[in-house]
Amino acid sequence: MTSALRLPRAGGGFAEFRPREDRPTFSLPNRPLRSRVAYAAAHVVKDPLGPDTGADAIDWEATIAFRRHLWSYGLGVAEAMDTAQRGMGLDYAATQELIQRACAAARDTGGAIVCGAATDQLPSGVDVSLDDVAAAYLEQVEHIEGAGGRVVVMASRHLARVATKPDDYAYVYDRVLSRAKEPVVIHWLGEMFDPALAGYWGASDVQGAMDVCLDVLSAHSANVDGIKLSLLDAAHEVEMRARLPEGVRMFTGDDFNYPVLILGDGDNHSDALLGIFDAIAPAASAALQALDAGDVDRYRAILEPTVPLSRHIFRAPTFNYKTGIVFLAYLNGFQDHFRMVAGLEGARSVVHLAELLLLADEAGILVDPELAVERMRPVLRLAGLDA
Repeated sequence: MTSALRLPRAGGGFAEFRPREDRPTFSLPNRPLRSRVAYAAAHVVKDPLGPDTGADAIDWEATIAFRRHLWSYGLGVAEAMDTAQRGMGLDYAATQELIQRACAAARDTGGAIVCGAATDQLPSGVDVSLDDVAAAYLEQVEHIEGAGGRVVVMASRHLARVATKPDDYAYVYDRVLSRAKEPVVIHWLGEMFDPALAGYWGASDVQGAMDVCLDVLSAHSANVDGIKLSLLDAAHEVEMRARLPEGVRMFTGDDFNYPVLILGDGDNHSDALLGIFDAIAPAASAALQALDAGDVDRYRAILEPTVPLSRHIFRAPTFNYKTGIVFLAYLNGFQDHFRMVAGLEGARSVVHLAELLLLADEAGILVDPELAVERMRPVLRLAGLDA
């Protein structure tokens, strides 16, 4: 029996924790997932002895090994997205190398991969033109396509800063989408993930922004595979996917409501491009395998218990969710340490991390509970607690 831990609890006090003994097991798929397209937005593993930022900060072997883990469960990899600390420690030079290495590994493995194109090679806090933004996007699109990846057009902080009206967004996206060699995924990232993206699409309200985004999608539907919506509001996603042009997918980025959105309402469903799938890949794969087999009850039984964990990881301030994702990778043995690029392992409290361990156990996603307990002990001791 795994030894107990004394965990701090929110609101004060401590509670004894011992992992559940009826841990579910999730098998690798024996065929490709069919009923839904599913990508996990993957994190990067820091070299604990490397610098805080830059390409030398990354443990490339462990980072690529984790992507092979995701592919082994039948999931695609969404590379160089915000889960990889894009805009929060991962600079563009490191991003370029990450894309090159991950696309090469995808070719070797036969795994699906899409990669984020943004404008982060431009200087921050400096006014640029719409043409500068479009040119920066196209430079990154060219790099991704040259590496053999498919493109996700990420929301741009620079565009949010320089655009003054909806037509400015239409102008930039027209230039980018008309030049992409293959259909892309457009990413609408809400301001809870990045406050610098407030007012994206040139509208102060979601309904107005949705109208602008849909106009862009309609004008370029032949060049768009789908839209990844990350607003953490199921009602907005359900409304938007019902209004999508024919042939354009909805990729849910809703880490609060993904089970019901992926399942759908009988008329429409969402595919998936989710940060939480990094942390729960075996469970996500098993749930989608069940959906492929038409077993909706098993799908729900596997995936719904992961929602409290995901809501905890993505709780406000939401942009610090990467800390929880990496912490779970550490607990589950996918990396040997809990260090992050730019020191973001300190972005969540020890109480938050303790609650994360509890919820991960309840969700049945601890690979080796005994290992997780032993890896939690030094984290507690570092916080001055008797583990």
